[in-house]
Amino acid sequence: MTTSTAQLDQQTIDIVKSTVPVLAEHGEAITKRFYEMMFANHPELLNIFNHANQKQGKQPKALANTVYAAAQYIDNLEAILPVVKQIAHKHRSLEIKAEHYPIVGEHLLLAIKDVLGEAATDDIIEAWGKAYGVIADVFIQVEREMYEETAAKKGGWNDFREFVVVEKVPESDVITSFYLKAKDGEPISDFTPGQYISVRAHIEGEQYTHIRQYSLSDSPSKNYYRISVKREENEQVPDGVVSNYLHDHVKEGDVLEVTAPAGDFVLNMDQSEPVTLISGGVGLTPMISMLNTIVEKQPERKVTFIHAAINSKTHAMHDHVKEISSKNDHVDYYVCYEKPTEEDHSEKRFNKEGYVDVDWLQSIVGENKGDFYFCGPVPFMKVVNSALKEMDVPEAKIHFEFFGPADELN
Repeated sequence: MTTSTAQLDQQTIDIVKSTVPVLAEHGEAITKRFYEMMFANHPELLNIFNHANQKQGKQPKALANTVYAAAQYIDNLEAILPVVKQIAHKHRSLEIKAEHYPIVGEHLLLAIKDVLGEAATDDIIEAWGKAYGVIADVFIQVEREMYEETAAKKGGWNDFREFVVVEKVPESDVITSFYLKAKDGEPISDFTPGQYISVRAHIEGEQYTHIRQYSLSDSPSKNYYRISVKREENEQVPDGVVSNYLHDHVKEGDVLEVTAPAGDFVLNMDQSEPVTLISGGVGLTPMISMLNTIVEKQPERKVTFIHAAINSKTHAMHDHVKEISSKNDHVDYYVCYEKPTEEDHSEKRFNKEGYVDVDWLQSIVGENKGDFYFCGPVPFMKVVNSALKEMDVPEAKIHFEFFGPADELN
């Protein structure tokens, strides 16, 4: 694909780049106002967007960072292509289409004008209008290719497809797995370990549908998809509406609407060097998919699996990983419990009490060879990311996934 900005004149480019400091200061205010105005005029879009991320401010912040980067690199959009592709995976999974972009553009310009007031001159609004058209074209082109590739795969499809919950399995006090098979009995698309699917929920009493992404927690090439979902019991966490609905109301035999697998946080299967998988809490779901796949398809590949949980009561799939490790000389397994129970102590279920830190990681992985993948709560990820950098792991070897809009780890 191309990301040419040749259609933008130099004056437009200069004006857009001159707004970078303004976006750095007012970006979140602009994007927050953007969502308010867009949803007021197009409430039907609330069927697509994650309401919880709006309430928590995650989505406005993520969009502000994207707009800021686009302005900064408006004369070289190739530089932000990895970010574009990451967002495009989410958009494809949510079934966002080309016709949504003019709506977004219109309200983004309105929000800029509304927040900046007289500082948003006609020249600035005109320049941003032109720039947005180019940026939108890049997203539309990338997403069009993704839609085409997804539909062309064996067992692939676009839009939402009905899947039957054929099995519901508690994995811990807070995590339950759902095994999903296509209702039509036709083949389902393969995926790369680390990817996710979107589940659309029609919840009684809710005005709009809710869509959430859940990592696939088993290896590909099965005749089912498996997601392992954490119940959110903290009333201060508003993003548990779908997770709790799945736990409390969805039972075996029920039907869920699902989009085809997506995501760019994926295991590199084209090499055989060691892999270290580090997870916290429910962040282990993509790691289990990666682990299962390596054991099945690259049994000679060295894997170090490190998991952090509160204790064994919240720790999902411990017996599964322990069994893999005991049967495979190339798999090492380490557990860190924040608050182990007496039984955890007596049965020696963990290797470290407290929190993951750089000294413990260094003692485990030693020479820092190979790739490092990690996922979990943002504070946990910040610690792991900092530790890996302190251990001089090359940036190209560090891979991570946020559950929700992209955040910052530094």
